[in-house]
Amino acid sequence: MSRTVAFIGLGHMGGPMAANLVRAGHRVRGHDLVAAALDDAVGAGVEPVASAADAVADAEVVISMLPAGRHVLGLYDELLAAARPGTLFVDCSTIDVADARTAHERAVAAGMRALDAPVSGGVMGAEGATLTFMAGGGEAEFDEALPLLETMGKKAVHCGGAGAGQAAKICNNMILGVSMIAVSEAFVLGESLGLSHQALYDVASTASGQCWALSVNCPVPGPVPTSPANREYRPGFAASLMAKDLGLAANAARAGGVHAELGLRAAELYAAYAERAGAAEDFSGIVRTIRNDDGGRT
Repeated sequence: MSRTVAFIGLGHMGGPMAANLVRAGHRVRGHDLVAAALDDAVGAGVEPVASAADAVADAEVVISMLPAGRHVLGLYDELLAAARPGTLFVDCSTIDVADARTAHERAVAAGMRALDAPVSGGVMGAEGATLTFMAGGGEAEFDEALPLLETMGKKAVHCGGAGAGQAAKICNNMILGVSMIAVSEAFVLGESLGLSHQALYDVASTASGQCWALSVNCPVPGPVPTSPANREYRPGFAASLMAKDLGLAANAARAGGVHAELGLRAAELYAAYAERAGAAEDFSGIVRTIRNDDGGRT
């Protein structure tokens, strides 16, 4: 069934997601503050609108993909007054669990329905419609959003009530951040022992060291031709976004009194990497900082 969708935030992730909805036959009215992003989306069939409020005026579903919780809450302050009662708001941003719950509460108080549905899979997943969605909110809202989520991704999981999607996302990315550091350290150790990258990959990818950070996003060039390591660590999943997600996980761990020693250390390492050499690189590029403790290049 074709839906009228307002899509707010048409950047590296939101643009391809909106394009996949258009290809599936949905009417997508989009808005982005960056003119180039909006132009790219228009080229993919998205209908441009002058403001976010205009985009939601006749929408059945509002999807947002924004940088941080403050942007989502600010957007909701504007959009909840412009949308029709009962409109389903689906926020795919990665934000703090508390902010997600606040956004949900504001939507419900305004007579809307809401779902937090952050994604995993990066830009390649957005382009190829292979994202995984982690959703928090009511079952009825999830069931209604599911056909749209399945158009943009390969899997959608209902994780629980409001904020549960964000909780699942930060836990998942804590696993990813820690595992990427471990894989990177193992390759650097292998180099020091005279082991080739290919030999280590051939063993670990079929043994107990196998993981996504190794088999899909391998941090050294060669073994996985599609990994960012083969294109000078162009993202991919940017190191700055990993630093953001690990920061959210670290804040949640501290607030909950959880002893997450590796997660907290990973957050520190990625924060430092993103501020220095990794500012414009894929998160797998941290292997070069591990190889050169001054953050330099080889």
